[in-house]
Amino acid sequence: MMEPNRFDLSQDRLPTAWFNIMPSLVRAGIQPLPPLHPGTKEPVTPDLLAPLFPEALIMQEVATDEWIDIPGGILDVYRLWRPSPLHRAVRLEQALQTPARIYYKYEGVSPAGSHKPNTAVAQAFYNREAGTKRIATETGAGQWGSALSMACSFFGIGCQVFMVKASYEQKPYRRIFMETFGAEVIPSPSPTTQAGKTILEAHPDSTGSLGIAISEAVEVAATSNGAVKYSLGSVLNHVLLHQTVIGLEAKEQMKLAGESDPHVVIGCVGGGSSYAGLAYPFIADRLAGRTQTRFIATEPAACPTLTKGRFAYDLADAAGMTPLLPMYTLGHTFVPAPVHAGGLRYHGDSPSLSLLVKHGHMEARAYTQNEVFDAAVRFAGAEGIIPAPESAHGLKAVIEEADAAREADEERVILVNLSGHGYFDMQAYDDYLNGRLPDFEFDPAAEDAARNGSGCRSAGSPSSSSRGRVRSRPAARWWCSRVIRSGRRPRIARAAPRSGTSGSAPRGAVAGSRRRWSPPPSARRARRASPVWGWVWGSTTTTRPRARCTSASGTCSPTDRSCRRLASRWTTARRFPSPVSAPTW
Repeated sequence: MMEPNRFDLSQDRLPTAWFNIMPSLVRAGIQPLPPLHPGTKEPVTPDLLAPLFPEALIMQEVATDEWIDIPGGILDVYRLWRPSPLHRAVRLEQALQTPARIYYKYEGVSPAGSHKPNTAVAQAFYNREAGTKRIATETGAGQWGSALSMACSFFGIGCQVFMVKASYEQKPYRRIFMETFGAEVIPSPSPTTQAGKTILEAHPDSTGSLGIAISEAVEVAATSNGAVKYSLGSVLNHVLLHQTVIGLEAKEQMKLAGESDPHVVIGCVGGGSSYAGLAYPFIADRLAGRTQTRFIATEPAACPTLTKGRFAYDLADAAGMTPLLPMYTLGHTFVPAPVHAGGLRYHGDSPSLSLLVKHGHMEARAYTQNEVFDAAVRFAGAEGIIPAPESAHGLKAVIEEADAAREADEERVILVNLSGHGYFDMQAYDDYLNGRLPDFEFDPAAEDAARNGSGCRSAGSPSSSSRGRVRSRPAARWWCSRVIRSGRRPRIARAAPRSGTSGSAPRGAVAGSRRRWSPPPSARRARRASPVWGWVWGSTTTTRPRARCTSASGTCSPTDRSCRRLASRWTTARRFPSPVSAPTW
């Protein structure tokens, strides 16, 4: 009798609640960090998110409950394709001649062809319940835009999608898919928003990035007087929450396959939603000390946020219209090379996933395009499914783990999230098969420019060579946070850079002086590029200098427990729910 290689759950076993990882993090001693207001650096409270999201999603973003019930209206749509199948890749195991047992959770069976409808349907449902008539969003490779346009169609909501220009040109059928469901698709950067105009003025041939597209979508929502809401396809807690149906189903299906726990759980990471969706229900067992499962997050070498980024507070978009998030980042103005895995071209990662990497519960690997497509073609030849370029990053790690199991002559159970099919990505495969696929590598110089130029970072190391320069990095951080993000030029009193930095204050900011001064042209350009500060966050103008940082380094980072100033800001933010009482730093 042949052993089964596909494991399906009946629809009556579809999960009826999403899993929230936050309580598990806290019980493991990992304290979640709050998003910060970009102007005041205070923790963002739920009311500040109201211009962008409906109340139900805001409450999920800050939820402390371990389980969040899934409404019946969402379950009804989920049943169009869920539960999704779990396959054992027997033919791939034979091709690799490995003793490892390889399983893949296939999310390409959804109508949009990826995992994205798991949260798109939920977000569209809650927006419909709140009376929303139109949603603005961004998309990288087009998978998120496809999912949200479909979901909005189901619930009678208009949809506007800013699609990264590189993918807009590479994947025309993704655009047509979205338009079939009634969405308006605009290549980003575009001349329809102030954020897009600013980018095009500086870089007319810009291929775009997810950070830029997010800026444009947020601007549309923020300037609509409530007529348009914003929807995000990754990174935020409520998005990852919705995706946990993947891992909850996979845990039950692994039991059907006769496996207790996988040795390795693998997935690709852009913002982190697909991998978190599979991994979080499993990683809760590791955090509780019940298993020793390894978790491998894969990413493109052209945008290696987890492997080469810095863990710090950074903006979630390019133009500076979002809160500061604690995450691994390459700098919010960093524009990755136009790799075909458009969904992985994001400068940062989910804060919760970043914490798991930082605390050693996940490892990260980065791969170039050609080695990823080589793995994709090998998988397709064995299993008959052409994977999306994003998903193929995980398959590359699967093959490495399977080869390692063969070399060690040991059994190893490998679980991977095949998050989508690649049938809209045939141009990428054509480029690979005909030797036209370039191998983009990460450029540290570009990352440094994104991180330390006009980025106005809230964390980082001061430059030892910046003393005396008007635009030195420490001084730039000082006046960017006080001037660019305010609506006007402040009157300077006792102005000086933060304690411990090597830079000087901007010209004209003399100690004790009341002299008024204007920021340099680069700062004025940055302020013009971020007009939404007043629309979303309100006025942040102040005439008082910032409180001095008390940390040893003189600069505040998300994990610097020696800074009393940052600690006091957390502990006084009583409106920001936390799974436990506020930490004492």
